[in-house]
Amino acid sequence: MRVFSKFFIILFILSLNIKHTYSADVSKGFSKLAEKSMPSVVNISATTVVETRPQQFPFQFPPGSPFEEFFKDFEKNQGPQKRKSTALGSGFVIKSNGTVITNNHVIQNAEGILVKFTNGKEYEAKLIGTDPISDIAVLKIQSTLKFPAVKFADSDKSKVGDWVLAIGNPFGLGGTVTQGIISAINRDIQLGRYDNFIQTDASINQGNSGGPLFNMNGEVVGINTAIFSNSGGSVGIGFAIPANFAKNVINQLIQYGETKRGWLGVRIQTVTKEIADSLGLNEAIGALVTDVNKNSPADRAGLKQGDIIVEFNEQKVKTMRDLPRLVGEAPVGITAKLKIWRGKRFITKNVILGRLEDTVEFKERKIPTKSKQQTVKSLGIDVGNIKDEDTNNRSKLKNKSGVIIKKIDPNGAMSLLQVRPGDAIVALQNIPIKNVRDFEKKLKKQINSGSKSVLLTIVDLQNSTRYIGVKIK
Repeated sequence: MRVFSKFFIILFILSLNIKHTYSADVSKGFSKLAEKSMPSVVNISATTVVETRPQQFPFQFPPGSPFEEFFKDFEKNQGPQKRKSTALGSGFVIKSNGTVITNNHVIQNAEGILVKFTNGKEYEAKLIGTDPISDIAVLKIQSTLKFPAVKFADSDKSKVGDWVLAIGNPFGLGGTVTQGIISAINRDIQLGRYDNFIQTDASINQGNSGGPLFNMNGEVVGINTAIFSNSGGSVGIGFAIPANFAKNVINQLIQYGETKRGWLGVRIQTVTKEIADSLGLNEAIGALVTDVNKNSPADRAGLKQGDIIVEFNEQKVKTMRDLPRLVGEAPVGITAKLKIWRGKRFITKNVILGRLEDTVEFKERKIPTKSKQQTVKSLGIDVGNIKDEDTNNRSKLKNKSGVIIKKIDPNGAMSLLQVRPGDAIVALQNIPIKNVRDFEKKLKKQINSGSKSVLLTIVDLQNSTRYIGVKIK
C-alpha cells in the first residue's frame, strides 16, 4: 500500500437503505428520501474476545528481598486476561428475508454478531460469506420476519457531481444522515488489486463502514468503506465500493459462500508513453505483460512477454489496473477474447479463464488451516489432542494425557472463567482424561447423571495446576 505522508486510510462503518424507489426533489431537502431509507439501515455490533496482559508492577524489589520471589510468582501466574471487545459498524438489508451487507473488516474474527434497526429491534445474525479482498461480507438475520430492503443502482451510470445520501452509525451514535456529491469515480487508493472506488464528500466517519451510498432515486450506488483523514474524522474525502462490482461478489457469496474470480495468469505493468512509442503503439493504453505463469490460461492461449492487452471481451483496457478488475469480474471457465498489440500489429487470442482462488499464489496468502479440533457445546470450548509442541516447558503434560483448549466461545459456559486457549484439561471430576474422545465420553456421562456442573483440572501455560468449577449450559 502506498504510504501517505499527510493522510492515512481509516476503515469505517455506515449504513443506509430504502424500501421503495423514491426520487427526491433536492430543492425541498432530503427528508422524504431519508425517511424511506431509514427502516432498512442496521447498526452492527461484532463481538470478539481479546487477551490482554496485566500491567507489571511499576517498581522493583532489591535483590534478596523476601518479596522478590513472591511477586515474581504472582506475576507469572497472572497470565493474559480475557475480555470482550465490540466493534460497531453499519449495514443494510438487500433482501426481505434478512440478508444484510456490510464490510468484512467490521465482522472479521467476530464470535457473535448483532444487527439493530432504527426502531430499536435487535436480531442475531450469522455470517453467510466474506471476501477480504473486496472487503465485503454477507450476513443473514436469524428471524423468519420480513424486513424492508433496498435495491442496487447501476453504478456505471453515476457521474461526478451527482447528489448522494448516506445514513449510518458514526462513532456509535446510531442512524445519522449526511449528504454530498460524487467527487470522483474510478479512484485507486492502493487498498487492493480491484480498487475502483467512488469518491464522495458526504460526511463519513469511523463507524460508518459497510453502509450504503444512495442516489436520489433511493438506490445504493456504493458501499462506504474508507476515508482519508489526518484526524480520524471526516474531511470530506470518503470512498465507496461501486454497486456493480459489489453485486457480483455478493451474489457469489450468497450462492457459494465464497468468491469465484476469473484468472488469466500474467504479471503486468503500466504502459508508459515511452514504452508505447518503442513498441509502435500510438497511445499509452493497455496492460504490458511482463511474465506468463507456466501452465496458466494465458500460457495455454499463447500469450507472451511483451504483449500489450488492450481489450478484454471487447471492453477497453485503458490502464493496467483495468485488467485485473475485468478478469476478476468475469465468470470462471468462460472463453474470453483478448485484443493484443504484438509485433506492431493487433492480434486476437481466446483464453479459457481459470479460477483465482485455486491458484498457488492465492492459497499462500490465506491464513493456514487450523488443526482439527472438536467443539464441546455444553462447555463452550473447542478442544484438541495434546501434541508435542503443547508439552514444551510443561512437565505435567509429558505423558500427553488430556486435551488442549483451542477456542473459547465468548457466550459459552467458560467465557468468564480464568482459562484461556492453550490451557490443558487433564481431569474431569478428578478422573484423568486420555484424549478428546475420552473427554467427551466422561463429560456426557456426567451430564446424563443430572449434574449441573463439572470439576475440571487445568494445567495452564505456566505448568501450574488449578481446579475450575463449570456450570453446564
